[in-house]
Amino acid sequence: MFNFKNVKYKDILDIKDLHIEKNKITCIVGESGSGKTTLLKLFNKLISPDKGKIKYMDKNLRDFDSVKLRREVVMLPQSPAIYEGSVKDNLLIGLKFSEKDEVTQEDSLMKILKEVSLNKNLQDNAEKMSGGEQQRLALGRIILLDPNVYLLDEPSSALDEETEYLVIEKMVDHVRKNNKTLIMVTHTKRIAEEFADNIVEVKKGKIVSSGGVDHE
Repeated sequence: MFNFKNVKYKDILDIKDLHIEKNKITCIVGESGSGKTTLLKLFNKLISPDKGKIKYMDKNLRDFDSVKLRREVVMLPQSPAIYEGSVKDNLLIGLKFSEKDEVTQEDSLMKILKEVSLNKNLQDNAEKMSGGEQQRLALGRIILLDPNVYLLDEPSSALDEETEYLVIEKMVDHVRKNNKTLIMVTHTKRIAEEFADNIVEVKKGKIVSSGGVDHE
């Protein structure tokens, strides 16, 4: 699905070769400052490489319209934006920004809140929620967008260990059931080993290992 060849970005990344499979869960791991978040931003052209080539669906990423690409390949940053208004407003604002004129029933929105283990009413004030609750709300927002690829940058960093496991488990289940692709930066080795199909380890801007996970 994605192929990197001789990709360089400033003095942060130097990636000789990287392949990301379609409809799989890929976890990117590595020490803090190793370049994981920078790597994630390359997948939907939030940044572009100085050298090398990135292909998405066998087409050079440079040839994609950036706005259209980001509707297919959606990124959730580690500290996502929360907007003034209710939980419902925050869920629907993603559809507005992406210019999707879908009519979404409230029961569908409640289902998404359940998927991300967020026990809130749709009319609750989003800005008064905790950091972990806001992180889950933002995750629900991108699930509603229904992209082909989810890019998640430590989506559970503000959660306790038990909630983290539950949220990631449900997200992975959603991705598998709907034949999506998930590329996720995680600081938790347990999460990567349990849920990933493939693990990519980054060290000092280079890929030091990339391969499948044996769950047996």
